[in-house]
Amino acid sequence: MLDDTGMTILINTTEPTNTTTMTNPPPAPSILNPANKPVRKPNQVPSLFPGKAWQQVLERDARADGQFFYAVKSTKIYCKPSCPSRRPTRKNVTFFPTAVAAEEAGYRACLRCEPDRVSDKPDPQAAVIEAVSEYLKEHADERTKLADLAKATGVGRLTILRGFKRVLGVSPGEFAKEARLSKFKEKVREPKTRVTDAIYEAGFGSSSRLYENSAVSLGMTPRVMREGGAGLVIRYCIADSPLGKMLVATTDFGICSILFGRDAKELEADLRLRFAKAQLVAAKGNTGWLAEATAFVTSQLTEHPSAAKFPLDVRATAFQQRVWKALQAIPRGQTRSYTELARELGKPTAARAVAAACGANPVAIAVPCHRVVGADGSLTGYRWGIERKRKLLAAERS
Repeated sequence: MLDDTGMTILINTTEPTNTTTMTNPPPAPSILNPANKPVRKPNQVPSLFPGKAWQQVLERDARADGQFFYAVKSTKIYCKPSCPSRRPTRKNVTFFPTAVAAEEAGYRACLRCEPDRVSDKPDPQAAVIEAVSEYLKEHADERTKLADLAKATGVGRLTILRGFKRVLGVSPGEFAKEARLSKFKEKVREPKTRVTDAIYEAGFGSSSRLYENSAVSLGMTPRVMREGGAGLVIRYCIADSPLGKMLVATTDFGICSILFGRDAKELEADLRLRFAKAQLVAAKGNTGWLAEATAFVTSQLTEHPSAAKFPLDVRATAFQQRVWKALQAIPRGQTRSYTELARELGKPTAARAVAAACGANPVAIAVPCHRVVGADGSLTGYRWGIERKRKLLAAERS
């Protein structure tokens, strides 16, 4: 543009610039990230660290094995929660639900705990514990202290304590007690052997030591045991229940059987099979333990179930007793898988043994084996039929 003097004047047509620094506007939400949340990089430590899982790793909790795996960023190795290796720094640890997920993220399996192993790894101390258990069987009639046991077998005390729990699922003391009971059973059946002699020869300091637990450990009195069950009087009654026909049987010590079936003939045949040499007596079932047990079973399908107040008189091994106690500890309305129950018992690889103990349960509902299901939540099997199991679980959840 020219002014009056003919000089050229330059005019700035652009908008005036602001000297204040302007921040870039936030990016618009994308289709893949509609909430516009910060995207965590693959190697970034999660902001919310699983506290319970970390605690299980610190405690080397074998019950958590199979539930998750933890990986160490600095070594690129993943392990089971029970891995005996040195604990890593918390900020270097991340968790994976499966071993495959950990490997896909670039981690390799620990050579010490072998988290990728499909089959059970043989316990390195199984042979040692077997030798110690054989010693206890041979010396069942002796009161062997742990220190003397370690000295006689050449195995450390801690190794014995931990090994018995891990390999056999019972303590050395519980195993020794079972060995004494087995020896008593052998002695008492020998011809011309008095019960008193069998008690002392088996290693019991007095008859009271045996009799005080005979109802649980023997399932009958020693004298009846001597006769192979002959002479045992079992009173039973058959009643209707929401689950069909029900038979409740009792000895002088408590309830010995709670059975379900289609009719009275089937139930009586089942009871006879269990107690072939016993004297079976039909009863009305309106008084005593029979009445209490019948009312208890019926109440389990109502909104206000009653508690079991009657004693049980069942024969069981030490491991079966542990499984049955664990079953009774499952809250009403909840279930456990066989694997979860095995982990709670400190025997994560004993799922089949747990299933066998559930199948051997002679007192349905009183020992609630119906609360054990498959790993996928399926009902699996039930001694008295899947439909009865479904009704029980439905009633307990309502």
